[in-house]
Amino acid sequence: MREDWGIAPDGTRVYRLRIGQGGLTAHFLTIGATLQDIRLKGFDFNLVLGYDRLVPYLTNPAYFGATVGRFANRINQGRAKLDGKTLKLDRNFLGKHHLHGGRAGSSFRNWKIVSHTFDEIVFRDVLPDGHMGFPGNLTVTVAFRIDETRTLTSTIEAQTDAPTLCSFTNHNYFNLDGAGDICAHRLCLNSDRYTEVNAEGIPTGDILSVDHTDYDFRQTRSLGVDGAPVDLDHNFCLEPVSPAAILTSCRSGIGVRVSTTAPGLQVYTGGSIPADTGYLPFAGVALEPQIWPDAPNHPGFPSAILRPAESFRQVTRFAFFSKK
Repeated sequence: MREDWGIAPDGTRVYRLRIGQGGLTAHFLTIGATLQDIRLKGFDFNLVLGYDRLVPYLTNPAYFGATVGRFANRINQGRAKLDGKTLKLDRNFLGKHHLHGGRAGSSFRNWKIVSHTFDEIVFRDVLPDGHMGFPGNLTVTVAFRIDETRTLTSTIEAQTDAPTLCSFTNHNYFNLDGAGDICAHRLCLNSDRYTEVNAEGIPTGDILSVDHTDYDFRQTRSLGVDGAPVDLDHNFCLEPVSPAAILTSCRSGIGVRVSTTAPGLQVYTGGSIPADTGYLPFAGVALEPQIWPDAPNHPGFPSAILRPAESFRQVTRFAFFSKK
């Protein structure tokens, strides 16, 4: 259930851990609290993109499977106001914006194992005050559990000793048929609005209707059109309706229903997956539950501020099924 996977840059040991139940088995890494491999009984391929060795996870440019924070997605110019003060955050995207917690965010840290049983793993990390420009010592815990219904549940909780920003996500890329791209996948979203972005993926502040646009997935649509994959990297605004998304593969018959307490779901079809990952662009689709990107800079967006008397808690369920 646990194996040694090597040494992290800080000298601590990295472990690979397994949990499973009901025909669903998953492997996680302490580095980045990462989902490395998940498989459904009766199928001989991994349902998420990942590596079979440690070294690529130390840089992990596509954030495969990682628990991403302390702030997931983008913050414009790496700046945000908090209680009248301007935070200057690590600018690790295009040399000028903040992305996914910075170049040393939670994705690249070696989390501690709190507990590990046959069906659940709990990881914990403490992001120190000033880390990547964020104030406050932030203690974050993520619990992964698989139940008999072939559902993987992620519960992320965080507390801080000073006002800070907090938004975590599970950055899993799904490929439900083992093919080289996602053209045989179909997607349905419970969302009638999305946040408009500029050419650099930064929200403009406008919240637009999906009506009569290419972003309307309220009825199931293919992610491949005339043999070409659909290019998406957008935050969809969620209502308290379940599931938030249903992704299926016409080729394998495998599907996953995503339900979450998060107010947004970033849908990224992998158009910019780097070549050095060993995967081609559009090899997987990331479904990332999170607070809306650049939320601190838009008063009309859900708040990402966490205070000492509060607790951040985000629960996401990935329910796998097969039609074959």
